Amino acid sequence: MLEVRGLCKNFGGLQAINNLNLDLAEGQLLGVIGPNGAGKTTLLNLITGYLTPTAGTVSLNKKEITGLKPFQVCHAGIARTFQVVQPFTEMTVMDNVITGALFSQEKSISVEEARELCADPLRKVGLLGKQDQLAGALTLGELKKLEFARALATGPKILFLDEVMAGLTRGEVEEMMEILAEVNKSGVTILMIEHLVHVILQLADWVFVLNFGEELFQGTSDEVMSHPEVIESYLGRPLEAS
Repeated sequence: MLEVRGLCKNFGGLQAINNLNLDLAEGQLLGVIGPNGAGKTTLLNLITGYLTPTAGTVSLNKKEITGLKPFQVCHAGIARTFQVVQPFTEMTVMDNVITGALFSQEKSISVEEARELCADPLRKVGLLGKQDQLAGALTLGELKKLEFARALATGPKILFLDEVMAGLTRGEVEEMMEILAEVNKSGVTILMIEHLVHVILQLADWVFVLNFGEELFQGTSDEVMSHPEVIESYLGRPLEAS
């Protein structure tokens, strides 16, 4: 469904992404993990048009989307969340989600048509009962749900999640995991970046490990977590006996 081939990104003398190849199959929940600075968010920014690749291509359903602007990538069917939530704090929860539905469409739709598209995303994340509250009054956990609902309101084929669990309590993490599983089962393909490795291990059917902008390893959860280089990248090299 999504093919990344030979993707590179240089920032001056720093090579943030180096000759990266990645495949995302329809219906898959792919987890991307790696140490801080591995290039995970840069990878999402390159695919979704927030950064322009130095080299390489990105294709969606065999159609190249490399270099498209973010709104064009969204029109093509890819939505995303961000590490730092960015709500319109003086607007209601419903109006925040309506913005996702309105501006993701290639054709013009009315506010009322957009509102009809928002009830299901709000229900899925558990915010339907707070649709009339101001976004600025929400907790961090609720703001994460709001960001998720706004992305879902675009009607994505693929959803990119950038650390959607960050800052949540244990109970909120468990609730969000249930939401993600439901969304994936409904037919939305998901690529998620997450530092909570146990979340990836429980949810993802395939795990891709990044380190210093390059693929370190990919495989099933069991294969990834038993791979010595993956263990070393997270836990460090064991001290040698003197």
